[in-house]
Amino acid sequence: MLQNALVPDERTIFGWIETVFARGVRRPGYAADRWTENFCLERFRQLGLENVRLEPVTLPYWEPLESSLIVRKQGYESRIGSFSLPHSAATDEAGVGGSLVHWRDETPGAVSGALALVDVPLMRGPAELPLMLAGAVTSEADTNWRRYDPGGTLAGASQVLPFSSHLMAVMDASIAAGARGFVGVLSDYPGDSNQYYVPYDAIARAIPGVWINRNDGARIRWLAATGRVQATIVSRAIRHDITCYNVVGELPGADDDVVIVGSHHDGPWASAVEDASGVAMVLAQATYWSRIAPADRPHRMVFLLNAGHMAGGAGVRAFIERHKAELAHVVLEVHLEHAASEIVERDGGLVASGHPEPRWWFTSRLAPLEAIVREAIVAEHLDRSMILPPEVFGPIPTTDGGPFHLAGVPLVNFLTAPFYLFDAIDTLDKIHRPSLVPVTRAAIRIIAATRGMGAATMRQG
Repeated sequence: MLQNALVPDERTIFGWIETVFARGVRRPGYAADRWTENFCLERFRQLGLENVRLEPVTLPYWEPLESSLIVRKQGYESRIGSFSLPHSAATDEAGVGGSLVHWRDETPGAVSGALALVDVPLMRGPAELPLMLAGAVTSEADTNWRRYDPGGTLAGASQVLPFSSHLMAVMDASIAAGARGFVGVLSDYPGDSNQYYVPYDAIARAIPGVWINRNDGARIRWLAATGRVQATIVSRAIRHDITCYNVVGELPGADDDVVIVGSHHDGPWASAVEDASGVAMVLAQATYWSRIAPADRPHRMVFLLNAGHMAGGAGVRAFIERHKAELAHVVLEVHLEHAASEIVERDGGLVASGHPEPRWWFTSRLAPLEAIVREAIVAEHLDRSMILPPEVFGPIPTTDGGPFHLAGVPLVNFLTAPFYLFDAIDTLDKIHRPSLVPVTRAAIRIIAATRGMGAATMRQG
């Protein structure tokens, strides 16, 4: 039974987001991320969680020092602001130069020995596309049942996702074609930013790369229309291995099977939505369940705030490897990420639409669990929600908790995917504050409904 008086209120949850956001850029191993690790650790201790600990995770640290694109043509020279692609090859102060050649899929060899100028549009499609894909993944899918949108705001709406069709592999075709460098043009990016932290798989790429915005890309194409353009990429950065930490705490419950509640504590920028909001939603769960008598918790509970999401999900993968012998006893893994407002382009600017970003609830294909999730969504009036199979976009959900699916753990992963997720414009005004308490309450309902379901029973559906 949900005890409303014990649920943290919106002001408290948003206050945690403000606190984490205020520390600054939270990439893995940055000072703000180290501070956040300790903040979460101390908060778990203050709540009286047991076995509170830091578990080490080895991952690559990356810090850009200088990023620019210098363009030259017939005595004209312009230094264009840019952002280095994370973990792309670093240059010295002189940079890497060559002819700037526009990438065309039909003639990839044209960029060999040159700097590839590549238009990278973001994916756009119907807001209900995940439901259409869900129908293809599971034949028994009832898309009406999987949708909760009583206001009808999803029908006919479109969504801009934070990825191109190449996902993390934006540089790979240029590298394979023999390019010396990569210049990615964010050709349709809302707000015309170049502060795009992709790829974040932390794989070292063999050539330097920079992002430039739409307007600068158009200017370069105009120059190139009347002859060859020379350019130099300057992309200086630090990269080396470091140790970060997953933050873990536990609470005893009615039995020794386990529910894991998680998110990640790092982010590409100060990143309010990605994922200070996830940190706050996990702290809200830990706060609520710490106020409940052990016998009233359905199972033992593990609260997990992972390191290294922005380093290829290093933290969650390390946790699964470290605890793989215990995973058979996990009834459910709940991941909570991104309480996001929908932001749209209007009259040349970016404004809030007044809606939350479409809500994705990746849920293992177990009929009782899907029914539990549906009931929680309806009870909390979480409109714009879609219940999605874990494999709807690929082998795993597009969440920090996705690797639990491959490990055979039943899961419910909450996520939204606004276009600005990896951009410096992910600031406090992007939080959809009205979502904070209802999503918290829905997660509590889902967890509470697993009472009496052992790990083996859950897996059998």
